[in-house]
Amino acid sequence: MQTTLAEPYRNTPEGDVAERILRNCVHCGFCLATCPTYQILGNELDSPRGRIYLIKQVLEGATPTAKTQLHLDRCLTCRNCETTCPSGVEYGKLLDIGRHIVEDKVGRGIAESATRTALKTGLGSPMLFNGALKLGQGMRSLMPGFLKSRIPPTETAGTWPAPRHPRRMLVLQGCVQPGLKPNINAAAARVLNRIGISLIAADEAGCCGALAHHLNDTDAGLAAARRNIDAWLPHLEAGAEAVVMTASGCGVMVKDYGWLLRHDPAYADKAARISAATRDLSEILAAERDALKPLATHRLPLTSKRIAYHPPCTLQHGQKLTGAVEALLIDAGFELTPVAEKHLCCGSAGTYSILQPEIAGALKTRKLDHLQAGAPEMIATANIGCLTHLQSASPIPVRHWVELLDETMAAS
Repeated sequence: MQTTLAEPYRNTPEGDVAERILRNCVHCGFCLATCPTYQILGNELDSPRGRIYLIKQVLEGATPTAKTQLHLDRCLTCRNCETTCPSGVEYGKLLDIGRHIVEDKVGRGIAESATRTALKTGLGSPMLFNGALKLGQGMRSLMPGFLKSRIPPTETAGTWPAPRHPRRMLVLQGCVQPGLKPNINAAAARVLNRIGISLIAADEAGCCGALAHHLNDTDAGLAAARRNIDAWLPHLEAGAEAVVMTASGCGVMVKDYGWLLRHDPAYADKAARISAATRDLSEILAAERDALKPLATHRLPLTSKRIAYHPPCTLQHGQKLTGAVEALLIDAGFELTPVAEKHLCCGSAGTYSILQPEIAGALKTRKLDHLQAGAPEMIATANIGCLTHLQSASPIPVRHWVELLDETMAAS
């Protein structure tokens, strides 16, 4: 794609990246077939190709409008288009650049700004989020159905094994997951403990920064990244093997720390090291598959056996990881039902389901129809956002896959 950047962006770090990405795009349109918002809305400006044209116009000097901002906001950042693209266009990076420029030029109204600030502050702070969640759970029985479906009942974590093995790995606790589903990380710790790996959390680490980053607050997102790097690096230097992610949305963000901080002289090398050490839990357990197999009994008295698996976009498109979770579940004796349109987003996408509820709701309905078509007894996934989004409308349980693996091992 031919492009001539306007003077403010020419020979700048962001401009150089954007120009390289734009020149790779041959506007073939393959991305339209796999774009969730285009599937729902049918408007090319709500497709990757359309948004690329909008960003290109802005970089060439056109004045963006609220309509430009709306079309960029409607993107789920699922990156399905990157998986589809035959030219390797790094759409996600271009979108980040475009959104940041448009945000600066267009701005937002008072109400919209307040909503976004509340989301960044409330969801990004475990103390604030957990306090509000406990209050909501305490009043859940008094709420109407549409509110009750958004607030999950209280859950417990179970035992987290004390560190006792020479092999150690770090885990990101995350911001909302410990409150919503405290058993996920505890189950990961129990599974790893059984194969000789102790899972530990660094108390100083917090939100991965994805919430702020995708709400165009670049500074807050990078501040979260630097805090986590400072918390994890001493553990890696002391022998911890990896930083383990049990939420694929956090994983894709932390794996991008090296890219996001590449121009920071104080953090570039450290960020690259953290990104290189970061692994999704499925990557860790796939590498330990031989040690896991004897622990799976195939008797499954505590779980449903027939399940549908939903691979989050952040796992299959963001991290380009496919097949490992499914293989681990099959090894454990589960039967995976066929699911159509596995590549399409469920509509969660971090805060997207709150900011764009109509599109998110349509995608959720479409995804649940496909997941339930094979009559599963349960749905499994790999990201807390997908899990809670789907569970809000699913008649059958939705759980993290590592909890199911943990239960099969506990039965041995």
